[in-house]
Amino acid sequence: MTATTLDQKTALVVVDLQKGIVDLPTAHPAADIVANSATLADAFRAKGLPVVLVRVTGGAPGRTEGAPRSGQPAADWADIVPELGPRDGDIVVTKQQWGAFYGTDLDLQLRRRGVTQVVLTGIATSIGVESTARAANEHGYNVTVVTDAVTDMDGGAHDNSIEKTFPRLGETDTTEAIVKLLG
Repeated sequence: MTATTLDQKTALVVVDLQKGIVDLPTAHPAADIVANSATLADAFRAKGLPVVLVRVTGGAPGRTEGAPRSGQPAADWADIVPELGPRDGDIVVTKQQWGAFYGTDLDLQLRRRGVTQVVLTGIATSIGVESTARAANEHGYNVTVVTDAVTDMDGGAHDNSIEKTFPRLGETDTTEAIVKLLG
């Protein structure tokens, strides 16, 4: 679905665009995702709207069939990429699991600012972005996912999120369209 409008109190939520994740092999060039997210962040800041930079520093406990991580990540693994900031006034949320709401103060930060809609970008589409979109929807926020500002390590998983999941949670559109809606 094409994005129809942006609420007066909309926040940009950028998921996991941090040094250790943007260096992973992705279905679409991570540099493009970072550039589009930075364009949106600049546009939101110019309008005085909140920019939330989410980073992950751990993982939820529990058994999975996925291969365990090996070794220690680089010291700057969780640093937000410099193209995005953080800048003065940005909200930084550190999470320990896929989604940006559970176990963080994201909902509190948004509600204190009167936010009713979130625009999402980041990596990985089917993991951090989708988990955050689902929780945002469950928390009652209008959700918009920027399709050219998200990617995944798995192209098929990315496509499934874009084509099947996100239209059921909210609206989707491009960086250019969202910037136009900001006015």
